[in-house]
Order: sequence, then structure tokens, then C-alpha cells
Amino acid sequence: MVAACHRELHGNLIGKGVAVGLAIMCSGAVVAQQAADVPRIEPAPAFSGERLASLPREDWITNGGNVYNQRYSPLDEIDRGNVSQLRGVWRTHLNGSGLDNKYSGEAQPVVYDGVIYVVTGADDAFAVSVDSGELLWSYEANLDPAIDVICCGWTSRGVGLGEGKVFVGQLDGKLVALDQQTGSVIWSTQAERWEEGFSITSAPLYHDGLVITGFAGAEFGVRGRVKAYRADDGELAWTFYTVPGPGEIGHDTWPQDNDVYLYGGATVWQTPALDPTLGLLYFSTGNPGPDFNGSIRPGDNLFSAAIVAVDVYTGEYRWHFQQVRHDIWDYDAPSPVVLFDIDIDGVTRRALAEPGKTGWVYILDRVTGEPLIGIEERPVPQEPRQATAATQPYPIGDAFVPQHVDIVPEGYPPLVNQGRIFTPFWTDGAVIKPSHNGGANWPGSAYDPQTGHLFVCATDRMSFFRGGEMDEDLPPPLGERFLGGEFHAIPGYVSGILAAMDMRTNRIVWQQRLIDRCYSGVLSTAGGLIFVGRNDGRLTALDSRNGDLLWEFQTGAGMNAPVSAFEYNGRQHLVAYSAGNNFAGSPRGDSVWLFSLDGTLDEVSVDSEAEQNQ
Repeated sequence: MVAACHRELHGNLIGKGVAVGLAIMCSGAVVAQQAADVPRIEPAPAFSGERLASLPREDWITNGGNVYNQRYSPLDEIDRGNVSQLRGVWRTHLNGSGLDNKYSGEAQPVVYDGVIYVVTGADDAFAVSVDSGELLWSYEANLDPAIDVICCGWTSRGVGLGEGKVFVGQLDGKLVALDQQTGSVIWSTQAERWEEGFSITSAPLYHDGLVITGFAGAEFGVRGRVKAYRADDGELAWTFYTVPGPGEIGHDTWPQDNDVYLYGGATVWQTPALDPTLGLLYFSTGNPGPDFNGSIRPGDNLFSAAIVAVDVYTGEYRWHFQQVRHDIWDYDAPSPVVLFDIDIDGVTRRALAEPGKTGWVYILDRVTGEPLIGIEERPVPQEPRQATAATQPYPIGDAFVPQHVDIVPEGYPPLVNQGRIFTPFWTDGAVIKPSHNGGANWPGSAYDPQTGHLFVCATDRMSFFRGGEMDEDLPPPLGERFLGGEFHAIPGYVSGILAAMDMRTNRIVWQQRLIDRCYSGVLSTAGGLIFVGRNDGRLTALDSRNGDLLWEFQTGAGMNAPVSAFEYNGRQHLVAYSAGNNFAGSPRGDSVWLFSLDGTLDEVSVDSEAEQNQ
């Protein structure tokens, strides 16, 4: 009882990074916490590029496991044969942070030298002891409740780590560096203003003295950008605008008779990938603005719905590949870019892949941006009032979700073009697959270098889209949605798709259809396992060869964040953040779980977290 009470109260005793010595009564027991009792936190170094790109073993130092965003663990102690023995070691709560319905828990935990670093949907950050589950310190962001430019739930997808600092990107547009040992603020910069429609939802990326972040907000008439800051003092190092201005490559893909490019979206939802040997940074971009009406933005609208490579030290453009030309379906690219080396036709290629909302994986040469498997330009149906693109890229291979509608849902107009992908629409509207949710959305994929398989967490759903004439006055009202149309997912027609894709051929290896949308990132391990969370609170382990379910554990809240794996005291552990999700509609919580083969904790009931938080 004393130990449990101590674990629950420790975060309150050490708040704002200040250790205090107090004696507190808890269930009749006195728990004394002196500053001297706090385990020493070892500061992270200025990680080398080699360390950042290597496969994670003792630690998990980026939210993607490495800067290739592979979400792969080379550890194999936990395997197909013994995963059924996996149990909880401890469970701790994050002071009730992020429990309200507006919050989402999507952050992948970062682990370094026996300490777990995690951030909630309220942008509150915590350091948690691997040994005990104690909260070693906490940082409260104290976000302004008046913020009203968040698209899809208040969320953060993780923190960055390096040079003894924990980096937090906030929904109010601030980038903050915390002292890794205490949680106190070292520096804070107002990177962009939320009042103008900007927010940060991704985990900042540390590399060689720089902290790099993108900005969300494409639905609010902003011009997308990625920025790099100096890790030591927060000074701006460079800015890359994802919608090019006059004289820049790609500006001619926007109309020249208005300034709509200044509100053209193409924001960045996720942490970029990085190849330190090439010095290139890779990220995928969101939809152009306005989302569902292309009438005032004729042209391909670069660099929206695209993969872009820039110089990591200067932000200078290197190459791009646009997945959707002149997007009017919200078929943007919010899923993290993944890097890997792979043999194709007997030649080792430096590859890049990104599974899109379209339902295809786009596989490119990460040196040049050229397709590796092949991507064909095909004519598509036209709607002149939408200024639709004449052709769209069709990757050679398989789509991991259906791209047409079999039967029109009740209450909707007759199908046009069988509701196939890239079907245009106007005032009558159209039912189309995939939906504006995807395909692949924010949850990160995992790549297994042993097999060359990419594991994609996706959704099979259809949406209704409708456009029409719109006011062409610019700029759009500050802080208001800049959509230009009507859209919604068709109620009741949704399921999840978990797919293994062969990156040598872009063909499906296997698929699993889930009873609800797949809304958790994936972890792949050398033990032949993939771990994926479920909206009902289960954390599941599947056989990576065929997707068969081998183990499940009820965490008590929506398991909508990818888990991390690491080795500690010679044993493999998994850490999971179970907090629920606004977008997926899953139950809320504030739990961090640690698992190992030595664990003894039983699973909890589905309702236990909800009951606790009432």
C-alpha cells in the first residue's frame, strides 16, 4: 500500500521540476519523499548521427525508435513462443493530465538510461522511473483553454531528446526545452501563434545541435512550414515554407492572379525522418487550402500532399514527390515517412516509404526522390469547376485499403464512377473511397529490416464530399476553418485494416480486418512480433508472418499510441501510454504501463479507468 501510494503521489511532490521534502499521510501510511531520494537522471548527450540512425536496444531515444522512423526493435527475448507470458510490471498515472474528452493520447514514449519521457494531450510532460514507475518530475504546459484552432483533438505525438534537454512542441505554438534532470524550463520560444491557426502536434526532432519541428493547421488557412532551432538557446536556424512563394520552385503550381498560396495549407503533422549520412531531412505534408474546393487554386498546388527532402542544416529544397495533385479530397500525407535500405532486383537501394490516405504506399529513392517500384500517371475523371488535375499518380502494386464503393449507402445520391478514388464532385456531392480519414492517417507504420515488410495501420471507410461556389475574398477570416466544401464520413461503415506490405514489390503479404478503425501506431520486433493498440483498450501482439493474435492485455483506456521497446538490466521491456483518443472516440485515461516477461500485474477491466476518472 505504501509503495502504491508513493507512486501515485510522487508526481505531485515533484512538480515544475522542483524536488521537495515532505511527509504525506496516505491511507494511514506516512510516505516521506526527500530530494536526496530522487534517482539521478543521466543527461542525454548530443547524440551523434550514427547513434540516432542505429536500431534501438538499451534506449528508445526518438519517438520513431531511430531517425529513420522504423519503429523496429532488434530485441528478441520476447518472441512468438513466449509472448503469452508477457505481464505488467507496474502501472502509473500521470496526475490526471489529458483526461477530458477533447484530449488524445498519441505520444510514443522516449526512453533513456532508465527513465521514460512521455507527454499528454494537454502538453504536460513527465519523467518516469523504469525501476518503480515513480514520477521523477512533471511539467505543466497550462495551455490556454481558449485555443480553438485544433483540428482533431488536443494531442501531442511525443517529445524530443538531446543535449540534456527534453523538447516539447505545444498546441499554443510554443517550442519548449526542459531540463532533462528537473523538468524546469531552459528556454521557450513562440514558434508560431495559435491565434493565426498554427499548432504543433508532432514530436520535435533533435539532430546535431538543431531541434526541428513542423506545424499543423492546414484547415485554418495557414501557410505550412518546417523550422529548425538551435538546441542550446532556441534561436531560429532556418525556415522552409511548404507552399513556395514567388521565385521559388513550385510557386507556378499556384494561381498567379491571387494570393491564395499564402493560405495554402500543406502543413506537417509528423516528425520528419533523417538520413545523417546524406544530410537530408524528409517529411510529408497535409492538404492544400481550402480543403475541398479547388476552384480558387487551379494548379497542382505544391508542396501539398507530397513528400519533400531538404538539407537538414540549411532547409534548402532538394527534391519532392507529390502523391496527390490538386487535392480536393483531403488525401494528404499525415503518416510518418520511413527510411530503410533494401535489395531490389539485386541492387541495394536507399529507400523511403510513406503510406498515404489514398491507400497506397509510395516507395521512393531517398537520394533522388524517384520511384523505386514504379508510379504511373493515369488520367482521372474531371470536374472543370474544381479545376481538377488531368492525371494522378498510381503506384504499381497493391492498395492496402479498398478504393471504390460496392453499394451506395442509404440516404445518399447514386454512385458516380463507382465511388472510386479521385472521383470529382460538385454541388450534388459524391460518396467516395477512401474517406477523408484514409487510408493511413497519423498512426506510424513499422518496418522490419529482416523481412522488408512495412506494417501499416489503416482505416476502411467512405466519405461524402460536396463542393460549390465560394467567396474568393482573401485572406480568409483569421482562425476560422478554410474548407470550401462539405464533407463527412458515412456513419456505420468503418473498419480497421492492418496490412503487411512487401517493400520490394509493394504487394500485400497479409491483411487483417479489424472490427473498428486501426488508430494506433505499430511496433515491430526481431522476435517475430508486431504490437498494435486497439480502441477498446487492448494492447495486442501479433505474429508478424500472418497477423495471428498471440497475446492481448487490457490497459483500461484507448490504446492509441505506439509502444516502445528497450533492454533494461538485461531484460526486454515494453512501455505503453494508454490514454484514449478524441478522433477515435475511445475511452480516456492517463496510464503508463511497463511490461516484461517477469511482470506479475494482471490486466484490468475495460471500465476500470473510466470508473476511476468519474
